[in-house]
Amino acid sequence: MITPIHIFDTTLRDGEQVPGCKLNSTQKVEIAHALEALGVDIIEAGFPVSSPGDFDSVRQVARAVRHATVCGLSRAVEQDIKVAAEALRDAVRPRIHTGIGVSEMHIKYKLRTTPEAVIERAVAAVKYAKSFVEDVEFYAEDAGRADNEFLARVLEAAIKAGATVLNIPDTTGYCLPEQYGAKIRYLAENVRGIEKAILSTHCHNDLGLATANSIAGAVHGARQIECTINGIGERAGNTSLEEVVMVLRQHAELGFSTGINTRLLNPVSHLVSDRMGVPVQPNKAIVGANAFAHSSGIHQDGVIKKRETYEIIDPLEVGVDHSSIILTARSGRAALAYRYKCLGFDLTKNELDEVYVSFLEVADRKKEVGDDDLQFIISGIRAIAESHKIAVA
Repeated sequence: MITPIHIFDTTLRDGEQVPGCKLNSTQKVEIAHALEALGVDIIEAGFPVSSPGDFDSVRQVARAVRHATVCGLSRAVEQDIKVAAEALRDAVRPRIHTGIGVSEMHIKYKLRTTPEAVIERAVAAVKYAKSFVEDVEFYAEDAGRADNEFLARVLEAAIKAGATVLNIPDTTGYCLPEQYGAKIRYLAENVRGIEKAILSTHCHNDLGLATANSIAGAVHGARQIECTINGIGERAGNTSLEEVVMVLRQHAELGFSTGINTRLLNPVSHLVSDRMGVPVQPNKAIVGANAFAHSSGIHQDGVIKKRETYEIIDPLEVGVDHSSIILTARSGRAALAYRYKCLGFDLTKNELDEVYVSFLEVADRKKEVGDDDLQFIISGIRAIAESHKIAVA
């Protein structure tokens, strides 16, 4: 049996919290259209009460998106919720996302209140949000560091108040996968009324574990994963959409599916990178420039013979035209012959031996040998061979 996982994209909200990544309303609508075409189930469009500009952006996204759920964030504050409801008024499928901190750290030092007061505020916020929309998501901020028994009490109260989705954020990226998975499993088994709501993951990447934690959450009962394109987000970023989607796709034995059109992953990654002005690191999984590039001679030889020897994903699956054979001083004859064949040259063994010597001389001087270099090398060698024939004749 295949279990669907809902993909909740927060590129336009949590992703935009990166310093210098401010998007205008037109850009937000453009990205929202791309996310909807990608197959994202829920688009978190922003935090409406934070500014008039963000309110307008959420309202425009709500009007533009026709199929995906459009979500607006709020704190457990009536004015926040009221403004979010107004921004989402024209959405076909509106969702209000409200919540409060639940860890001892947040209760004691941030909120400066008591655990009982937190539960009261959570219930009041969910009930008020429910008066505007049917679909209410409750976030238990810093759940990753929260006491499980107290967390379960808060979630039970939120469900009774009408919450349809329960977000369990690892707000600081602190958890190990086994810890986060165990927390989700505990909640799935111990929260009364849990069958009335969907458990959601929302993991940050401070220790580089966001994707692993999200997958662990799904394995142990979460049915929604919150993520961003390119893993963009505050501090070290959020769970990367393209990573969790491809993990679930490649590991069919887990029994999960998403509605994502994976062939659009690379184009959408480029769009978000361009509009936000944040380059994607070359070694980024799935969408980085080097994700399907090979420079080691041993790897190149294997890939040329059979792609699957060193690639577990067909580049076409994620919208990349082809694998790249990058010629460097570490490349061998097989890669060199392959690249020449791509340029229209079928080299004889003797030619390849001669070319390889010249190639290594160039490769030792440059980081990467390009097509122009290859053309120059073969032209020189063939010119010498031709002049030698004339001299002999």
